Amino acid sequence: MALLARSARNVLYESRATLQPTLLRANITTVSHTLDTTNTPEPLLQSSHRLSPEAKARAQTAPQPLPKHAPKPAIPTQTKPSPHARTDTVSKTITPEIRSLLPLLHLQPAHYITAHIHGRPYLLTAGDTIRLPFRMPHVAPGDMLRLNRATHLGSRDYTLKAAEPVKGNAEHGKKVFYLDERLFTCRARVMGLESEPMRVEEKTKRRQRHVKHVYSKLWFTVLKVCELRVKSLDEFEQVVSAERAR
Repeated sequence: MALLARSARNVLYESRATLQPTLLRANITTVSHTLDTTNTPEPLLQSSHRLSPEAKARAQTAPQPLPKHAPKPAIPTQTKPSPHARTDTVSKTITPEIRSLLPLLHLQPAHYITAHIHGRPYLLTAGDTIRLPFRMPHVAPGDMLRLNRATHLGSRDYTLKAAEPVKGNAEHGKKVFYLDERLFTCRARVMGLESEPMRVEEKTKRRQRHVKHVYSKLWFTVLKVCELRVKSLDEFEQVVSAERAR
């Protein structure tokens, strides 16, 4: 009898171990699946834009115009200049030292000038030929150009020099200072346009059969300095007085 009870108990334990527990989960949601909003409370309908009566009254009233003497809104300025930002400044100040030494510079011959053409400096004298490494736009052979941007103007013993350029940083761009163009006259004639033969460069990558051909042909503009003269103090004062009379 005890043996039979023990076997029945073992069978009961095995059946309980094989049974998987069943969990009943209830899906609870607060989303309404009907389109009827009659039973929905008013705060839930306007929960995304709760406005006070004072705010609604201000929104419905027309905006009042600003007074005439009201300050204008500040225009946002560019805080960081671009990497290639540049400001060209022509110095119009003639110091007493320049007035005293300009006649000496005018009387001594063989003048030279450091002229800037498209932002590049060139050391020139009268009769020199310049071969610019680009094709100057809107010019034709025979045209006369006046070079009015210079940083140095001198002779064997005297040199008139503009202020040193200021390097750019995060607050302002580069600043380049030039001499007053009323102090000198520099003219160059366009002799013509030149070009080099077509160059073909082969480019390929390692362990690849494809070869890419790159074609390049550079153009040059040839100029010849026809006139370089430093004005005297009397000529400079005449030009200044004529500009003031206008």
